[in-house]
Amino acid sequence: MNLLYIADPMCSWCYGFAKTIDALLAEPGAAAPLQLALMMGGLRPYTTEPMAAERADEIFGHWAHVHEASGQPFAAAPNTALHEPGFVYDTEPASRAVVTVRTLWPQHGWKYLHAVQKAFYAEGRNVTKPEVLADVAEAQGLPRAAFAKAYASEEMRAAVRADFDQAQAWGIRGFPALILDQGKRLQLVCQGYLPLAPLRERLTAAAQPAG
Repeated sequence: MNLLYIADPMCSWCYGFAKTIDALLAEPGAAAPLQLALMMGGLRPYTTEPMAAERADEIFGHWAHVHEASGQPFAAAPNTALHEPGFVYDTEPASRAVVTVRTLWPQHGWKYLHAVQKAFYAEGRNVTKPEVLADVAEAQGLPRAAFAKAYASEEMRAAVRADFDQAQAWGIRGFPALILDQGKRLQLVCQGYLPLAPLRERLTAAAQPAG
């Protein structure tokens, strides 16, 4: 069963949903192994305006809802990147970093996405900064210099933009989104956070042959 996961590393509900996806991938006794492919959806790419303090507090309030629903840990205010003076909530750099790892070291893509999410949400680190993204890659055992060179390339800038464009072309406006790829047929399984049990039900329904 091939699944396409459309996400953004700086989307809080994607961070919450990661726990569900991990549980799904770890389930024993599945009729067929699950294969997960990553696509970056583009939550706030190419943002240039610094975030106002009031807006940071509003978004931080939304994170509390994600914590309540998923149990995922979040850094306490004001020890978040949101509350850094002049913080710009541009999700392109972190998305491009995931695409870079997905391209060069595909077996590490999911783990790297997790690590970037943890750095931003649980550790309060500013993952819009290339050096922080390189730190995360290095901590995952990836070669820092090779990552940094590829990350800064026009090839990776174009690749992440292609992800954003494809998600837009499919009409995906909210994240996370999970699509079942059945070869000639793509089936939207869910758009938004779900716990494991209802997600499993949605997958079972989506996998039924079209009548």
